[in-house]
Order: sequence, then C-alpha cells, then structure tokens
Amino acid sequence: MARIVMKFGGTSVADLERIHNVARHVKREVDAGHEVAVVVSAMSGKTNELVGWVQNMPKATGANSPFYDAREYDAIVASGEQVTSGLLAIALQSMGINARSWQGWQVPIRTDNAHGAARILDIDGAELIRRMGEGQVAVIAGFQGLGPDNRVATLGRGGSDTSAVAIAAGVKADRCDIYTDVDGVYTTDPRIEPKARRLKKIAFEEMLEMASLGAKVLQVRSVELAMVHKVRTFVRSSFEDPDAPGMGDLLNPPGTLICDEDEIVEQEVVTGIAYAKDEAQISLRRLADRPGVSAAIFGPLAEAHINVDMIVQNISEDGSKTDMTFTVPSGDVDKALKVLGDNKDKIGYDVVQSEAGLVKVSVIGIGMRSHAGVAASAFRALADKGINIKAITTSEIKISILIDGPYAELAVRTLHSAYGLDKS
Repeated sequence: MARIVMKFGGTSVADLERIHNVARHVKREVDAGHEVAVVVSAMSGKTNELVGWVQNMPKATGANSPFYDAREYDAIVASGEQVTSGLLAIALQSMGINARSWQGWQVPIRTDNAHGAARILDIDGAELIRRMGEGQVAVIAGFQGLGPDNRVATLGRGGSDTSAVAIAAGVKADRCDIYTDVDGVYTTDPRIEPKARRLKKIAFEEMLEMASLGAKVLQVRSVELAMVHKVRTFVRSSFEDPDAPGMGDLLNPPGTLICDEDEIVEQEVVTGIAYAKDEAQISLRRLADRPGVSAAIFGPLAEAHINVDMIVQNISEDGSKTDMTFTVPSGDVDKALKVLGDNKDKIGYDVVQSEAGLVKVSVIGIGMRSHAGVAASAFRALADKGINIKAITTSEIKISILIDGPYAELAVRTLHSAYGLDKS
C-alpha cells in the first residue's frame, strides 16, 4: 500500500465525461489499496472566462480605471477549481468510493499575501492524513490557498501543479502523479521533431531547466518544490485507458519519473533540447566601465518587474568602456526601453539598440558536468546549417543559445540529432 497524490489539469476535467474518466483513474488506485488524494484544476477554459469577467467588470460600470481589487480577483477565479473538486467527489461517490471535496482554506494551505501570485508557506497535512487513513479520498481544489488576511489566495497560472507537489510533501506521499494531455516528458517538442523520445526518468535539476527554458509540461515552481522536498513525481497521460496494462504499476507506471539524479543509473550526456520563443535582445553601447553600472541597469528593470535572462558584457581593450547586452520577453521591450531611457543619465550609456523576434534554444543534461566538448558540438552543428549565434550563456548542466526566430525549428532538430537523441 502506498500514499499517492494524483493531479489532473484542465483538459483532463474539461467536461462531465472526462471527469468520469478521471474518477476511473482514481478508482484504480483506491481498488489497489492505496491512500489517495486528488488535486484538480478548473475545467478547460473556465479560468480564462472568469478572468475575463473580472477584467470587464470595471468597464461595465463605466469606470475610468480598469483597476480591480486582487483579493476579489482571487475570490472569483478560485471558484473554477471549487466546481471541479465537487463534481469529481460526486463522480467518485456515484461509483461507491468514499470521497470528499476540499478547498485550499480547509486543508489549510497557507500562503503569503501576494494575491493572484501567492506562494505556499505551509501545509498542515494532519487532517488529510487522518481521513486518507480511514479510506476517504480527498479531492482538493488546486491553485488556491489561504492568505494571512484569512482570504482565499491563488497561486498564479499553472498553480495546481504546485498545489499537488506541495500536498504530496505535506502528507509525505510516496508518489505524486501529474496527469496531463501528454504521456510524459520528451527529449524535445514532438511537434517539431517527430523523432523525439519519451524519457523514462529525468533528474529534478534537468526538469527544472527544461521547464524554465520553454518546456510546458510542468510549472517551474512545482519542480522547485519537488526538488527541495524530494517528491518523486510522475508525468502521465489522463487520456490513456485507466484499466490498460501497466497503468496500476506502483513502481514503473507509463510516463516519465522526475526524481533525484541518484536514481538514474545511466546518465546521458544530454537529456533534452528546450526552446523559448518571443525573446528580445537589448544592447547598451559604450557604457563607462565602473562599479555600480550593472546595478544601475538591472535595478530599475527589476523594480519594473521585467524579467532579464541572458546577460553578456564586452569590455573595450583599454578597459574604459563596455557594451552590455541582455534578453527580455518580447512583450516587455517597450517597457524596458522606457525604463532605460528614464535612467539614461544614471546609467551613462551612449546608445541603446533592440531586436525582437529571437528564440532561445537550450541543450540540457546533468551528464554535461563530466564531459568536455558538449558546447563545441552544438556550435559546430549550428554552423553547418548556417545558423548564426547572437548570444550564449552556460551553466553546469545547460547551454542556451540565442538565434533568429525563423531558424528555431531547424536549430531544435539539428541539436536533437547532433547529440543522438533521435536514436532509441
């Protein structure tokens, strides 16, 4: 017998028929004798609809300002998960399973006060553990918790993944299964490279890089939590037949296991290729090379909530001047340029240049720590295809390369093949 947390996303609970299918997945684990908690998202499209209502309400009243209270935003958008948890509990009860729905505040899942993008601070899993021990399935509304002001607080887009991993840590679950519309984590996006392979296992660090660098399988914060608390996490498909062979396998169910690297016996040099579209590059030319200049640039950008990624600095031969180049999301270019313009005298640059429509392609693998020549292979492969590199950043387990947008798919396929990821 094991303690399992199962999470189902919006497409998995899109309508009553799919909720019934989810209930069959849950019943399979209950019938096997496991203690089960389930975390659910809102039905597909429901959160967008609720957000739209919130944004349009001020306009409907004729208000001059689009402002709305973030606490009321949370009260409204959290209702989507509340509906799903109740419907799934009813479905399970109709199948003869003892089930009860839970809202975030009932657990309680305690968060900070950043309404709309709250972070989980603590989970008291004692009552959940007691109920699960009595054979009751807890069906928990994801994406929501209880803020210090005693009001519902939501965790931001993709927050149900974070809810599930946090609950798994809080109840000391043996496993957290994230059911999505894909059947695991692949070496790259199968829509771009049909030869992409599903990985049986991937290390937490690798998955964190994949998620932060463009892979949409899991929310970044959920992977961070899983890594910190060492929650063994499976990515599985909710659209496979719940009763298909192997679906009830406790140790090796179909999907991808995200785990500590110690569990991965044979580590590949490169595990996967990720990409992020809509990157933009901003360059500040002929800056004075003096202490504090970087803080003068990136401090105001941080205060404006602009996420800066790749940073490259080139210093002149005499050491008096420097060029600073960095990337931001394309949607933030105008805001970033305004911030830089407002702080030009303080920063002291000569001219600012920008270019949008770029793509960041990343090579990821924990095996890179102990292998030389990984970067050289990437550069050589891209050069052979005539793909120009605009910027490069590296860490122990990743190489990120900035290129022109039209070459994105060619670069992904080229690097996927260069490291033999297309071979089974």
